[in-house]
Amino acid sequence: MNATGQRKQFEVLLAALLEACEKVYGSRLVSVAVFGSVGRDSARADSDIDLLVVAEPLPEGRLKRVEEFSAVEDLMRDVLERARRSGVETYLSPVLKSPEEVRIGSPLFLDMVDDAQILLDREGFLAAELARLRDRLEALGARRVRRAGAWYWDLKPDYRIGEEFEL
Repeated sequence: MNATGQRKQFEVLLAALLEACEKVYGSRLVSVAVFGSVGRDSARADSDIDLLVVAEPLPEGRLKRVEEFSAVEDLMRDVLERARRSGVETYLSPVLKSPEEVRIGSPLFLDMVDDAQILLDREGFLAAELARLRDRLEALGARRVRRAGAWYWDLKPDYRIGEEFEL
């Protein structure tokens, strides 16, 4: 499959994924975003779909959240199978968070600042949180350093031993 066909296949998958999330989470759904290679539009045919789902409320505990998300996977089963038959061997890699957990932060959001593709964002919640983090990184002089096909964050280039700072 050529790059254009692969990109179209991921677009179909993302549209179906958003629809499935809306069905499962309903009015509880706050934001849906993809990140990683799919968010950067650099996915390969075997790339997973890294997905952030923000909903309120969510069940307590990872296992209960994953169990609830399995309904999304059930709705996606046929679409994922069609994608496989066309040469895209992908799967879903969800991260499930409440708005409060997003506000607390996570290293995960560092890469989402530049690479997230927001599919749904009620009241601009996720966009605002990512903008807040982007502003804080800028104030610290943080930079994403690329090396040997990967990257890491230098969060405070002028850091001095013993100094404390917050993102």
